[in-house]
Amino acid sequence: MSVIDDLRRAFHHYITSRSDPALRRFVEGVDWRTDERMLAAHSLPVVDYLKGLRQPADAAEGELFSSLVGAASALHWAQTYSIADFGADFLQKYGWVELFGTRGHFVSDEIAGGFLLLGPDVHYPDHHHLAEEIYIPLTDGSLWSKDSQAFLPRWTGEIIHHPSNIRHAMRTEGTPLVALYLWRGGPLAQKSIIAGRQE
Repeated sequence: MSVIDDLRRAFHHYITSRSDPALRRFVEGVDWRTDERMLAAHSLPVVDYLKGLRQPADAAEGELFSSLVGAASALHWAQTYSIADFGADFLQKYGWVELFGTRGHFVSDEIAGGFLLLGPDVHYPDHHHLAEEIYIPLTDGSLWSKDSQAFLPRWTGEIIHHPSNIRHAMRTEGTPLVALYLWRGGPLAQKSIIAGRQE
């Protein structure tokens, strides 16, 4: 069994073992039996931040985080944006990996899921997309804004739900953000619309 398949199993176990109603509703009816898509390993500068982070204290998040770190060098990390969108510094501290979905390591046309990484001192501006989304941070202290409201700190294991087309933004301070994400109910490979630029 590969480290990527280990990560898929850990991801699935984590999601299905949670009792949160919002998360259970989100994944209801999902067929988790997926074929593997062979993707070449591809790293990004932001992946280096994983090495310096402490494993979450909670056992469930800790196990998933450990599986991610173990598989990181084998994963195909990617970016949606360009320098023209947010600048070169943002791209040095931003990246994601789709574990399953229409372009991820495992094939799914109904749901996408993976991990987002943001380095320290990053502002990910207001954006939105058709797909409904859930985030679950695996690190503490990131700041999140939804529907243009004030930024609030979020903690490891919290369920952060973004309905379809609702604006949301994230900020990090001294600690990088590692977060699990799920997309469903819209184009799974859609580039997010940056508020005020592509309306």
